[in-house]
Amino acid sequence: MTRGKKYQETVKKYDSAASYELQEALNLVKSMAYAKFDETVDVSVKLNLKKNQSVRDTMVLPHQFRGEKKVLVFCKPEKEKEAQDAGAAFVGAADLIEKVKGGWTEFDVAVATPDMMKDVGKLGMVLGRKGLMPNPKTGTVTFDLKGALAELKKGRTEFRADKTGVIHLAVGKVSMESDKLAENVKTVVSEIRRKRPADAKGEFIQTVSVASTMGPGVWVAVKDED
Repeated sequence: MTRGKKYQETVKKYDSAASYELQEALNLVKSMAYAKFDETVDVSVKLNLKKNQSVRDTMVLPHQFRGEKKVLVFCKPEKEKEAQDAGAAFVGAADLIEKVKGGWTEFDVAVATPDMMKDVGKLGMVLGRKGLMPNPKTGTVTFDLKGALAELKKGRTEFRADKTGVIHLAVGKVSMESDKLAENVKTVVSEIRRKRPADAKGEFIQTVSVASTMGPGVWVAVKDED
């Protein structure tokens, strides 16, 4: 793959094989961002997982960088007012299910009460492909709509290891201060450590890197805590 001139000039600013302290790594990421838009900063964490192990949970980053999410709630009529009062953008039951079945997905998060999941589960072809299917593990299948929406509006986000054992997560924008980005990264790493499988052996967190949307990845010196 041939990289553009801007990218090639950018990578001269650092040692791609070296690991840097978090603050320095983020300063490098910020200095190497060359796009005309405010690039997103991502963290990638490689975990030592067996095939039968997984790491998945939700969290709220200390420093938010995205606009308020549009939340859709699937619920019975008796829960509609609670959802609306909690700030849901869209609320309904069979009507919304039919709309989504037709391919409409103009929302950021879907929440459902447990008694709706039998019908919502049929939307797998639409919601599943976009990662929007409500799931008890991420707190989006619940009767506590007020609590769930309050967390989502604070910026609750999901992290999940992919098939290769890597967790990719956006932690901010290059326009943010480095110390705020650093705090977000530390929170992510801390939450991932907290979800370490009980039967995990050896070094759990193998590598951590940070990068902007268009820029190169920078290795972060992170000591695993067994």
